[in-house]
Amino acid sequence: MTFRIILAAALCGIIGFERELKNHSAGFRTHILVGVGACLMMLLSLYGFDQYLDKYDSIRFDPARIPSYVISGIGFLGAGTIMVHGMTIRGLTTAASIWTVAGLGLVIGAGMYGPAVLTTMVVLLSLIFLNHIETLFSLNKGERKVRLLLKKEAKLGEILAIFEHFDLMIRKMEIESESNEERRLVIELEKGQYIDRNDLLEHLTRVEHVTYLFENK
Repeated sequence: MTFRIILAAALCGIIGFERELKNHSAGFRTHILVGVGACLMMLLSLYGFDQYLDKYDSIRFDPARIPSYVISGIGFLGAGTIMVHGMTIRGLTTAASIWTVAGLGLVIGAGMYGPAVLTTMVVLLSLIFLNHIETLFSLNKGERKVRLLLKKEAKLGEILAIFEHFDLMIRKMEIESESNEERRLVIELEKGQYIDRNDLLEHLTRVEHVTYLFENK
Protein backbone atom coordinates (compact mmCIF):
# COMPACT_ATOMS: atom_id res chain seq x y z
CA MET A 1 0.00 0.00 0.00
CA THR A 2 2.87 2.36 0.80
CA PHE A 3 4.45 1.74 -2.59
CA ARG A 4 1.17 2.41 -4.37
CA ILE A 5 0.63 5.72 -2.57
CA ILE A 6 4.21 6.84 -3.32
CA LEU A 7 3.90 5.82 -6.98
CA ALA A 8 0.60 7.72 -7.27
CA ALA A 9 2.25 10.82 -5.81
CA ALA A 10 5.19 10.51 -8.25
CA LEU A 11 3.23 9.96 -11.46
CA CYS A 12 0.49 12.48 -10.69
CA GLY A 13 3.14 14.96 -9.53
CA ILE A 14 4.89 14.74 -12.89
CA ILE A 15 1.69 15.75 -14.69
CA GLY A 16 1.03 18.48 -12.12
CA PHE A 17 4.56 19.83 -12.56
CA GLU A 18 3.90 20.35 -16.27
CA ARG A 19 0.76 22.33 -15.37
CA GLU A 20 2.75 24.29 -12.77
CA LEU A 21 5.37 25.30 -15.34
CA LYS A 22 2.62 26.82 -17.49
CA ASN A 23 1.13 28.73 -14.53
CA HIS A 24 -2.23 27.01 -14.54
CA SER A 25 -4.62 27.30 -11.63
CA ALA A 26 -4.21 23.65 -10.57
CA GLY A 27 -0.56 22.67 -10.42
CA PHE A 28 1.92 20.40 -8.69
CA ARG A 29 0.35 20.07 -5.23
CA THR A 30 -3.23 19.84 -6.47
CA HIS A 31 -2.47 16.96 -8.84
CA ILE A 32 -0.54 15.09 -6.16
CA LEU A 33 -3.37 15.45 -3.65
CA VAL A 34 -5.98 14.29 -6.16
CA GLY A 35 -3.94 11.26 -7.24
CA VAL A 36 -2.97 10.20 -3.73
CA GLY A 37 -6.52 10.73 -2.48
CA ALA A 38 -7.94 8.60 -5.28
CA CYS A 39 -5.34 5.91 -4.59
CA LEU A 40 -6.28 5.94 -0.93
CA MET A 41 -9.97 5.55 -1.78
CA MET A 42 -9.18 2.57 -4.00
CA LEU A 43 -7.11 0.94 -1.25
CA LEU A 44 -9.99 1.48 1.14
CA SER A 45 -12.39 -0.10 -1.31
CA LEU A 46 -10.13 -3.14 -1.86
CA TYR A 47 -8.83 -3.83 1.62
CA GLY A 48 -10.64 -1.63 4.10
CA PHE A 49 -13.58 -3.93 4.78
CA ASP A 50 -11.91 -7.33 4.95
CA GLN A 51 -12.63 -7.74 8.64
CA TYR A 52 -16.33 -7.11 8.09
CA LEU A 53 -16.50 -9.54 5.18
CA ASP A 54 -15.03 -12.28 7.34
CA LYS A 55 -17.31 -11.49 10.24
CA TYR A 56 -20.65 -11.08 8.46
CA ASP A 57 -21.80 -13.42 5.70
CA SER A 58 -24.52 -11.00 4.58
CA ILE A 59 -22.06 -8.29 3.49
CA ARG A 60 -21.19 -8.33 -0.21
CA PHE A 61 -17.86 -7.20 -1.63
CA ASP A 62 -18.17 -4.43 -4.26
CA PRO A 63 -14.74 -2.88 -4.99
CA ALA A 64 -16.16 -0.59 -7.69
CA ARG A 65 -18.58 1.33 -5.48
CA ILE A 66 -16.17 3.83 -3.87
CA PRO A 67 -14.12 4.42 -7.08
CA SER A 68 -17.32 5.20 -8.98
CA TYR A 69 -18.05 8.03 -6.56
CA VAL A 70 -14.48 9.29 -6.88
CA ILE A 71 -14.77 9.50 -10.67
CA SER A 72 -18.08 11.37 -10.58
CA GLY A 73 -17.20 13.53 -7.58
CA ILE A 74 -13.88 14.80 -8.92
CA GLY A 75 -15.84 17.05 -11.27
CA PHE A 76 -16.16 19.78 -8.66
CA LEU A 77 -12.38 20.24 -8.62
CA GLY A 78 -12.23 20.34 -12.40
CA ALA A 79 -15.03 22.90 -12.54
CA GLY A 80 -13.05 25.10 -10.17
CA THR A 81 -10.19 25.36 -12.66
CA ILE A 82 -12.42 26.47 -15.56
CA MET A 83 -12.57 30.24 -15.95
CA VAL A 84 -14.71 32.27 -18.34
CA HIS A 85 -13.32 35.57 -19.63
CA GLY A 86 -15.91 37.17 -21.87
CA MET A 87 -16.38 34.74 -24.73
CA THR A 88 -13.20 32.79 -23.89
CA ILE A 89 -13.16 29.65 -21.76
CA ARG A 90 -9.89 28.60 -20.15
CA GLY A 91 -8.88 25.72 -17.93
CA LEU A 92 -10.55 22.84 -19.75
CA THR A 93 -7.25 21.01 -20.26
CA THR A 94 -6.30 21.41 -16.60
CA ALA A 95 -9.74 20.16 -15.57
CA ALA A 96 -9.24 17.12 -17.79
CA SER A 97 -5.78 16.49 -16.31
CA ILE A 98 -7.25 16.52 -12.79
CA TRP A 99 -9.86 13.98 -13.85
CA THR A 100 -7.09 11.86 -15.41
CA VAL A 101 -4.83 11.87 -12.33
CA ALA A 102 -7.84 10.76 -10.27
CA GLY A 103 -8.05 7.78 -12.62
CA LEU A 104 -4.31 7.24 -12.23
CA GLY A 105 -4.69 7.09 -8.48
CA LEU A 106 -7.46 4.52 -8.79
CA VAL A 107 -5.58 2.18 -11.12
CA ILE A 108 -2.39 2.44 -9.03
CA GLY A 109 -4.42 1.66 -5.94
CA ALA A 110 -5.70 -1.43 -7.74
CA GLY A 111 -2.12 -2.49 -8.54
CA MET A 112 -2.24 -1.80 -12.29
CA TYR A 113 1.24 -0.28 -12.52
CA GLY A 114 1.87 -0.80 -16.23
CA PRO A 115 -1.26 1.04 -17.45
CA ALA A 116 -0.56 3.83 -14.93
CA VAL A 117 2.98 4.46 -16.25
CA LEU A 118 1.83 4.25 -19.87
CA THR A 119 -1.05 6.67 -19.21
CA THR A 120 1.34 9.14 -17.57
CA MET A 121 3.60 9.08 -20.63
CA VAL A 122 0.66 9.55 -23.02
CA VAL A 123 -0.71 12.46 -20.97
CA LEU A 124 2.66 14.20 -20.85
CA LEU A 125 3.16 13.78 -24.59
CA SER A 126 -0.31 15.21 -25.18
CA LEU A 127 0.22 18.21 -22.91
CA ILE A 128 3.73 19.09 -24.07
CA PHE A 129 4.08 18.16 -27.74
CA LEU A 130 0.54 18.23 -29.10
CA ASN A 131 0.15 21.80 -27.84
CA HIS A 132 2.95 22.92 -30.21
CA ILE A 133 1.52 20.89 -33.09
CA GLU A 134 -1.92 22.41 -32.53
CA THR A 135 -0.44 25.91 -32.58
CA LEU A 136 1.42 25.27 -35.84
CA PHE A 137 -1.70 23.74 -37.39
CA SER A 138 -3.76 26.80 -36.43
CA LEU A 139 -1.20 29.14 -37.96
CA ASN A 140 -1.12 27.17 -41.19
CA LYS A 141 -4.88 27.38 -41.44
CA GLY A 142 -4.75 31.17 -41.50
CA GLU A 143 -5.87 32.11 -38.01
CA ARG A 144 -6.24 35.88 -37.66
CA LYS A 145 -6.32 38.10 -34.59
CA VAL A 146 -7.23 41.77 -34.44
CA ARG A 147 -6.08 43.77 -31.43
CA LEU A 148 -7.62 47.12 -30.53
CA LEU A 149 -6.92 49.59 -27.77
CA LEU A 150 -10.09 51.49 -26.96
CA LYS A 151 -11.08 54.44 -24.87
CA LYS A 152 -13.74 53.59 -22.30
CA GLU A 153 -16.25 55.65 -24.30
CA ALA A 154 -15.89 53.36 -27.33
CA LYS A 155 -18.98 51.42 -28.33
CA LEU A 156 -18.34 47.73 -28.86
CA GLY A 157 -21.41 47.39 -31.07
CA GLU A 158 -19.90 49.69 -33.71
CA ILE A 159 -16.79 47.53 -33.93
CA LEU A 160 -18.72 44.27 -34.16
CA ALA A 161 -20.94 45.79 -36.83
CA ILE A 162 -17.89 46.20 -39.06
CA PHE A 163 -17.04 42.50 -38.79
CA GLU A 164 -20.66 41.69 -39.57
CA HIS A 165 -20.50 44.01 -42.59
CA PHE A 166 -17.58 41.98 -43.94
CA ASP A 167 -19.39 38.68 -43.14
CA LEU A 168 -16.57 37.61 -40.82
CA MET A 169 -17.26 34.97 -38.18
CA ILE A 170 -15.70 35.65 -34.77
CA ARG A 171 -14.24 32.62 -33.01
CA LYS A 172 -13.65 34.28 -29.64
CA MET A 173 -13.27 37.71 -28.10
CA GLU A 174 -11.35 38.93 -25.05
CA ILE A 175 -11.67 42.25 -23.25
CA GLU A 176 -8.98 43.29 -20.76
CA SER A 177 -8.57 46.50 -18.79
CA GLU A 178 -5.37 48.38 -19.53
CA SER A 179 -6.21 51.28 -17.21
CA ASN A 180 -9.22 53.19 -15.94
CA GLU A 181 -9.42 54.98 -19.27
CA GLU A 182 -8.55 52.25 -21.77
CA ARG A 183 -9.47 48.65 -22.61
CA ARG A 184 -7.75 46.14 -24.84
CA LEU A 185 -9.94 44.14 -27.20
CA VAL A 186 -8.62 40.99 -28.92
CA ILE A 187 -10.82 39.45 -31.60
CA GLU A 188 -9.91 36.08 -33.05
CA LEU A 189 -11.59 35.22 -36.35
CA GLU A 190 -12.63 31.80 -37.55
CA LYS A 191 -10.06 30.10 -39.77
CA GLY A 192 -10.44 29.74 -43.51
CA GLN A 193 -12.25 33.04 -44.16
CA TYR A 194 -11.32 35.48 -46.92
CA ILE A 195 -10.32 38.80 -45.38
CA ASP A 196 -9.70 42.04 -47.25
CA ARG A 197 -7.11 43.16 -44.74
CA ASN A 198 -6.64 46.73 -45.89
CA ASP A 199 -10.35 47.42 -46.20
CA LEU A 200 -11.07 45.95 -42.75
CA LEU A 201 -8.35 48.00 -41.08
CA GLU A 202 -9.52 51.14 -42.82
CA HIS A 203 -13.05 50.72 -41.48
CA LEU A 204 -11.84 49.94 -37.96
CA THR A 205 -9.65 53.05 -37.80
CA ARG A 206 -12.71 55.18 -38.55
CA VAL A 207 -14.42 54.07 -35.34
CA GLU A 208 -14.39 56.80 -32.72
CA HIS A 209 -12.21 56.26 -29.61
CA VAL A 210 -10.07 53.55 -31.24
CA THR A 211 -6.55 54.67 -30.30
CA TYR A 212 -4.41 51.74 -31.45
CA LEU A 213 -4.80 48.96 -33.94
CA PHE A 214 -2.69 45.89 -34.68
CA GLU A 215 -3.54 42.94 -36.88
CA ASN A 216 -1.49 39.79 -37.46
CA LYS A 217 -1.77 36.39 -39.07
